[in-house]
Amino acid sequence: MNLKTKPRQLGPEGFTLIEMMIVIMILGMVGAIVGVNVSQKMDEARVGTTKNQIRQLGLVLDDFKRVCGNYPGQDQGLDALVKKENAGNCKNYDPEGFIKGGKIPKDAWDRDFLYISDAMKYEIKSLGADGKEGGEKAGKDITSNDLD
Repeated sequence: MNLKTKPRQLGPEGFTLIEMMIVIMILGMVGAIVGVNVSQKMDEARVGTTKNQIRQLGLVLDDFKRVCGNYPGQDQGLDALVKKENAGNCKNYDPEGFIKGGKIPKDAWDRDFLYISDAMKYEIKSLGADGKEGGEKAGKDITSNDLD
């Protein structure tokens, strides 16, 4: 009887633990890189969507001014675009409002736009991803005055 035994060799059908760990690490690194890129693209898309919404609100406000003679004041706010009672003394106000569906859109982060106006000029503002004044990248404020 031979007491010496040969160590069992894995054939091509098996993987060692180290090989599996290396593959898992590589997949994790690729996933992290892809995740960061997807996150950045989502932020860019939200910023672009918010800019478009601000542009559209600006067009509606210009239509309001054309019909009513001035922009809604600070106290009237954007609600003047959907509710006649908030439109002040606008005589030609359309009973259906200026926005189809009667709802003021929200920014891409589901927050209300800020509206600043003296009835002669206006500014529409989104506080960006962070919801705070200022910020950087996707957290930067987006205003109607800064649109290109």
